[in-house]
Amino acid sequence: MSEEIINTIKLLLKRYLVFIILVYLIIQVVLNWDAGNAVVGPYPTVGKASWYAASITSTGEHLDNDSLTCALRKNDYGKYYKVCSADNGKCVVVRHNNFGPRKRLFRQGRIIDLSRKAFLELADIKTGIINVTVTEVKAQ
Repeated sequence: MSEEIINTIKLLLKRYLVFIILVYLIIQVVLNWDAGNAVVGPYPTVGKASWYAASITSTGEHLDNDSLTCALRKNDYGKYYKVCSADNGKCVVVRHNNFGPRKRLFRQGRIIDLSRKAFLELADIKTGIINVTVTEVKAQ
């Protein structure tokens, strides 16, 4: 092959490599858009809740929809919280094992995402979003 063809191939490979790196970085930014944005200061205790489904939680656990767990925008994984429906007074105790809700939803008043089972303890799944109070359960 001629020197010109080899140089052209090298240039194309460099451009392709740069393109792949940029795509990778963009994907990382999009996937981790909310990461590291935990609430600083007092966490809201009154707001909205919904249920969610995920395959892997922030703690690396597989999400079990039959467990009583939740996602909060805090990094205190493993703590327990009592979540009460402001509409019907029903309560459930959940373990914090995931990070959420998304920042946009949090700004709109959603303070907690519940596992499917935890949400069903408070309301019908068709309700979608409910008003709740959230309090930390202190260890005895």
